[in-house]
Amino acid sequence: MTTAAEFWDGIAEKYSRNPIRDMESYEYTLGRTQSYLSKQDNILELGCGTGSTALLLAPSVTHVTASDFSEAMLGIGRAKAQSEGIENISFRTIDITKPEAGQTFDAVLGFNLFHLVPDIDAVFADIHARLAPGGLFISKTPCLSEGGLGLKFGLMKLMLPVMQLFGKAPYVNLFDVQTLETAVIRAGFDVIESGNHPAKPPSRYLVARSK
Repeated sequence: MTTAAEFWDGIAEKYSRNPIRDMESYEYTLGRTQSYLSKQDNILELGCGTGSTALLLAPSVTHVTASDFSEAMLGIGRAKAQSEGIENISFRTIDITKPEAGQTFDAVLGFNLFHLVPDIDAVFADIHARLAPGGLFISKTPCLSEGGLGLKFGLMKLMLPVMQLFGKAPYVNLFDVQTLETAVIRAGFDVIESGNHPAKPPSRYLVARSK
């Protein structure tokens, strides 16, 4: 069976060429994220993929640690940073399913990531541990068990186990907005901003502060 890292390594080149599906929502939440960051911040992005968002945020902060568990994705990110002359970014292998102690950050970011991990409670607890007191956790997460998503998404859910069996789809955790927000709060955060961008299927944007 294909492992998660092997799946993402295998699609890294294709992934890097795919356009952003909803540019309006992406640019809105990127702007909101930038508004919470300062030039003094040292930030961590989990699940950075090929580094596109991390590279856009780099001018707003002191340093970005852009992490993923796919070496192929990170390799593309490093090449992009070099070609763009962005020096305040480093790329690091981190598997978010394996908590680790160490450096703390002013903000931890995770975009289009947490629906791909089986235990969000453990991951959010680890993120809380990585933050300095009062640090920010900023995320955007597809919530694919919300009702009213239409026939297309209903068929996709039915086909997902078959696609996963043949290595054509990653693990997907199906939860709703309430489940997501409750897990973030349970991990020790206060939610200070939330919204769906896009609204359908809902991709929940959350800004939460560590208690």
